[in-house]
Amino acid sequence: MNRSTSPFLAWGMLLMLGIVTATASADGCNNESFTSWIKGVKQEAAAEGISSSSIRELDKLTYNPKVIAMDRRQGVFAQTFLKFAGRMVSKYRMRHGKKYLKQYADLFSQLENQYGVPAPVIIAFWALETDFGANTGNFDTLRSLATLAHDCRRPELFRPQLISALKILDLGYLSRDEMKGAWAGELGQTQFLPTDYIKHGLDADGDGRINLLTSKPDVLASTAKHLAHYGWRRGEPWLEEVIVPTKMDWEQSNLNNMLPRSTWVKWGVKKRNGKLPADDLEASLLLPMGKNGPAFLAYQNFRIYTEWNKSLVYATTAAYLGTRLNGAPPVSQGRDTIAYLTLKETKELQTILKSKGYDVGKVDGVIGANTRASVRKEQKRLGMAVDGYPTQPLLRKLRGGEAEGNNRGGLSLGL
Repeated sequence: MNRSTSPFLAWGMLLMLGIVTATASADGCNNESFTSWIKGVKQEAAAEGISSSSIRELDKLTYNPKVIAMDRRQGVFAQTFLKFAGRMVSKYRMRHGKKYLKQYADLFSQLENQYGVPAPVIIAFWALETDFGANTGNFDTLRSLATLAHDCRRPELFRPQLISALKILDLGYLSRDEMKGAWAGELGQTQFLPTDYIKHGLDADGDGRINLLTSKPDVLASTAKHLAHYGWRRGEPWLEEVIVPTKMDWEQSNLNNMLPRSTWVKWGVKKRNGKLPADDLEASLLLPMGKNGPAFLAYQNFRIYTEWNKSLVYATTAAYLGTRLNGAPPVSQGRDTIAYLTLKETKELQTILKSKGYDVGKVDGVIGANTRASVRKEQKRLGMAVDGYPTQPLLRKLRGGEAEGNNRGGLSLGL
């Protein structure tokens, strides 16, 4: 389920957050007409052994420009961690999450014995994805996947998903009328892409079909299996809030930098509640809002979250919600005012970085891995704390450097 930039939030949630504002052209960016392109998909589906009755469903599909608009505008992940987590880790989700911990305790015990994944981890994804099944989405899955597969941006991701969705019909897991979900083609209460639905779906309620839309046992068991597939480590933590010293080598705060807890303890990192063991268990120091914001140790299991969703804001929030359901207190707001950037300012920063030769990907206001890596290099060049989080002081320095570079007739790459 490598979703890269695809959000898991259902259409209703995006409307609630006020994110959906864009429109798309009727033709997208593929020069081949949608009708002509469908003919090729039908041939591929036949070669995969899909029944003629399922293949005929392709003839009824039309291009959906609203889906392309959604794909181009995913601004929800441009929010800061504290703002996003403040919205998503709600009283409603905490209350219902604890209720389901008790209601399905026996099933969760069986799943943890079999797959090693704790119940709070599963419930946190269930809560964030669809509010425990309340908002699974109302987009026609086949139409959405066909539109995205026809589009020129990521056809290699979505064309196999379209073929797998047809297989779900053939297998009788869902009827054509039931096949509705998120705008990007995810299905069910924890939003599985069709390929993952087939690979990791389980019939836990024993009714003879895998139904991730309405069968909670099927949903929970399939999610546990899916997380285990990604390599969940039995008995190990995933995220732990810590307190960091006011001064340290901030360049060490990098998800790619896995060090023993004993090293973090030696450098003055402390568990927020309790004592941090000085042992060999490896973790990264995660500073989602820089050195003055919340701080976590992110363990090997945290990498499962970034496999589930490439957005660091989403991954951190999902992992944090899991810790809350596991008994952790609300996250600290940090030790000082954080001069974070607005969406407009983050886009400006990305534009400046791009002009300096950095690969920041799309200028979209989302502080992704590429933007953070570029920020680290500029922070180091400018003699600032290398924590990878862009702030107002950094932007001011880069604005000054840009003006100076223009006066010289060129920009230094600063690499």
